[in-house]
Amino acid sequence: MEEPFYKDGLKFSCKQCSYCCCGFEGVVRLSKEDLDRLVEWSGLTEEQFLQVYCRRVEDYDGSTFLSLRDLSNNSCILWEKGGCSAYQARPLQCRTYPFWKSVLKSEDTWKEEAKTCPGINTGLLHSREEIDAELSKMN
Repeated sequence: MEEPFYKDGLKFSCKQCSYCCCGFEGVVRLSKEDLDRLVEWSGLTEEQFLQVYCRRVEDYDGSTFLSLRDLSNNSCILWEKGGCSAYQARPLQCRTYPFWKSVLKSEDTWKEEAKTCPGINTGLLHSREEIDAELSKMN
């Protein structure tokens, strides 16, 4: 089996630039664990949290899934100037970025993502084992 291009690790440290959170319509899939963590963070009931922060999104196969809402400017509803208001409780999708299959498909896809994310290729070196562990969380 061929080794991944990130066999020696990759550098990434979030610069809180907001690129991945703001300015374009996005989808942040919420698992039951994500929802539970965010409900606890918010201090709301689950029903209240769902009404205020969530929406249903249609998937490719016609089914629906739970996602965070976007604001009218296409920013994530949890984004506040300077960062995520729910940073410690943020969804797994956000916690694992940029170590997603779509970004790590090849060195080219990693370099393409780095054009819009200033944290890629800077800061902390994440080992192949760390990256593989992050990838496995999204399965």
